[in-house]
Amino acid sequence: MWTDELLFILHREAGEGDRPRARPEADPRTGSAVEGARFKLRARPHAPSVPPGHLPRKRWRMSLDAVLGEIRSCRACAGELPHEPRPVVRVTAETRLLICGQAPGRRVHESGLPFDDPSGDRLRRWLGVDRETFYGDPRIGVAAMAFCFPGTDPKGGDYPPPRRCAELWRRRLLEQLPRVELTLLVGRHAMDWALGGRAKPSMAETVGAWRDYLPDALPMPHPSWRNTGWLKRHPWFEDDVTPWLQARVRDMLAA
Repeated sequence: MWTDELLFILHREAGEGDRPRARPEADPRTGSAVEGARFKLRARPHAPSVPPGHLPRKRWRMSLDAVLGEIRSCRACAGELPHEPRPVVRVTAETRLLICGQAPGRRVHESGLPFDDPSGDRLRRWLGVDRETFYGDPRIGVAAMAFCFPGTDPKGGDYPPPRRCAELWRRRLLEQLPRVELTLLVGRHAMDWALGGRAKPSMAETVGAWRDYLPDALPMPHPSWRNTGWLKRHPWFEDDVTPWLQARVRDMLAA
């Protein structure tokens, strides 16, 4: 009879280290182990998966709090930014609607509140929620592609979000948001990161194909005043997409 201790010794002698334990090949006629037979590695069965919504809430919250703590203390771009880093992210374990923009602007950098500017006012109109709901309901979360204000480009506008931020934090953060049902991909940077090869050649084409990305994601233009001209050239966004979005947000917040 093969004991766990003997299997472990054989495993180590075979140079397998700490890989999953192997069982010796059995003689098909007798069912007993064949001495000197080669090993067949078998993966250990995984424990049955548990839907995230059924895990104890405290477990998810503690894990999310740990990631948020690391994000808020991140100084990976210190020395490269023209100011002290101030990561801005606002999510909870209850987040169902996740808003993914580009990066905080100067005003958000100063206040610490995402979309605390005229762009946020337009975004809230698109969502059909007031300021109190936007900041007070834990089911609405904001996590941009970069968490710190990247600085102002002398040529106009802000610098694009540095890729380093998303590479460092985005996947870790999203893993801790199991209840997210819809992610708003606000602007080209968010679309390219989330959609990859599924994104169209232009933002207008990607947003125009918005139904193709449902129910998980909704590509949309940034609500900045700089896109006012784009919105005038593409009235279908506020005529078709915005009403759908408002109805979807109502459903999520009513559940």
